[in-house]
Amino acid sequence: MSIEASALPPDLPVAPGSAIAMNLQIPSLKSLYIEMRFQETLLSSGTAFLVANDQSSHCALITNRHNVTGRHQETGECLDKKHGAVPDNVLIYFHKDPLELGEWKCIKLPLFREDDSPLWIEHPRFGATADMVALNLKWGSDVHKVPYYLKTDLDRKKLLLRPAEPVSVIGFPFGLSSSGRFPIWATGFLAQELGTVTPDNPTFLIDCRTRQGQSGSPVIAYRTNMITTVEGNKASTTMGAGSVAWEFLGIYSGRVNSESDLGRVWHVSAIEELLAAAEISKSK
Repeated sequence: MSIEASALPPDLPVAPGSAIAMNLQIPSLKSLYIEMRFQETLLSSGTAFLVANDQSSHCALITNRHNVTGRHQETGECLDKKHGAVPDNVLIYFHKDPLELGEWKCIKLPLFREDDSPLWIEHPRFGATADMVALNLKWGSDVHKVPYYLKTDLDRKKLLLRPAEPVSVIGFPFGLSSSGRFPIWATGFLAQELGTVTPDNPTFLIDCRTRQGQSGSPVIAYRTNMITTVEGNKASTTMGAGSVAWEFLGIYSGRVNSESDLGRVWHVSAIEELLAAAEISKSK
């Protein structure tokens, strides 16, 4: 199983003639299946993804804080009702070979140091109140990174987005996948203006029928054929068959309550701050 060479990100080397068209979209390569475990006992599954500022900068893994703590983000209640346990390690399924996609490398990452202090990095301003964390990894040659780039136009096209426009949560509901460990796209709608996002409240709402396992999923706006971008106060529309663009918007945190399809997303601006904190932590 592989992808067209022309569709791969620039940091993934592809040998000429090695690709077989499968119509895999690049965002499908960016969502990573994860399993939270206590020792060898599976407690839950979820979603994570990589972020970096550009192709040459520090790369970190991002997921929800409640995934790694194993506790409800607001109440602190243990999420594992069967064992009453919280995770001490996480399994991450990375792509193994960019030339022939469909093989994954499973990496086991501890969540605590020997002194029981957490290895994850929390948001530098919001701390434990932000439902997202970063994890730094040591990269081997058998693991291929396909991050969302925060400071380039590869994943941030400056799409013009309005309330009620479609957005996609790309992850693993109930631990399910489309094939192998490729994610499922759940699509809903923006439930508010993104212009209302502020540095003191970097979250927004979407209306999407999401379920457990999608916690930690990247949220994007994905557009084809007609693409409208904005630069300052000027909007520009590009039309053309086969045109594709997407805008990375943030990380999905979960529904506001069990009776609603409204879900909370932490905005990409807050992820930028978290990545900066992860880079500082890496250098210590």
